[in-house]
Amino acid sequence: MRLAAVSAIFLASLILSACVASPGPEDVPAGAPSQETTSSITRSSGPVPSADVGHTRVTVQVSQQQQALVSTGPEPQAFLPTAKNDDIPIPAEKPVALLMPANPMVTAAPQTRMQIYSRHFRDAKPINFGSSSPKKLAVHGVDVSRWQGEIDWEKLQAQGANFVYLKATDGGDHLDPMFNKNWRRAKEAGLKRGAYHFFYWCRTAGEQADWFIRNVPREAGALPPVIDVEWNGDSSCKRRLSREHVLEKMQVFMDKLERYYGQRPIIYTSPDFYRDNLKGEFADYPFWLRSVAAHPSKVYPGRKWLFWQYSGSGLSHGVEGRIDLNAFHGSEEEWHNWLASRSN
Repeated sequence: MRLAAVSAIFLASLILSACVASPGPEDVPAGAPSQETTSSITRSSGPVPSADVGHTRVTVQVSQQQQALVSTGPEPQAFLPTAKNDDIPIPAEKPVALLMPANPMVTAAPQTRMQIYSRHFRDAKPINFGSSSPKKLAVHGVDVSRWQGEIDWEKLQAQGANFVYLKATDGGDHLDPMFNKNWRRAKEAGLKRGAYHFFYWCRTAGEQADWFIRNVPREAGALPPVIDVEWNGDSSCKRRLSREHVLEKMQVFMDKLERYYGQRPIIYTSPDFYRDNLKGEFADYPFWLRSVAAHPSKVYPGRKWLFWQYSGSGLSHGVEGRIDLNAFHGSEEEWHNWLASRSN
């Protein structure tokens, strides 16, 4: 009778274990995620949200078992109310309304234009230009070099100098000793300023362009660089090249400056040099013409111009001695528009 009882108990145990080990369809996880990872991925312990990839929306499915855990599991600690601890002071926080301006609308700063100063220069050798007087032009300026010495730029500006061209370099080895100081001070006073190079016919154009680039900063808002081409009897270089050679050297120099400064250079010249070399040339370049006895239209017929140097004997407060006087070919509005087009 004991053996039968033991057998019966053993048989019952086998039947019971078989029932427990045989799962039903509802007990099998559906699509359980793989446990493989790479070193660059950190596996999240929670459900993976849907994400937008490019223009296709991709939804990552989680198993029914994971969904059950999310819906029935304990509340995450981050969302549980925290117990009040009277021992820890709560920092005072200002309401958001007090941190914001009454009118939070952002408006763009108004674009301010430079003030235009009226012409008050005098002239040691005044010329009567008649109805084509430069006084009728709205925007005047000056050009200076070491020979003007120390300049009071504020006084000069108040006399009508709205822009200035500064002598920078000669040839391939000379820097005007006042250039750096004048460049800095003219800007501080609020004048629009640019630099010019006196071209030397006994040096290569490439050497001269490199020398100018080495010494004249590339700055936003600066006026275009100027090449000063003229026959100069006072120069140590007495060569007078052929017209073809002159044009070739000028083109090399101007191309190099235009590539570096991003602005097409201005050509300054005098009547005799223009007659010998530049008449009918460089139609797509701006010109600055010296004409101290008559209007440019009479001295350079058919030539469009940007600046007119109408006097080499100007007098002004802020400068000792004589100074070159110039005018922009256009109205005040055209001056502002031209400056805007030069911005870089």
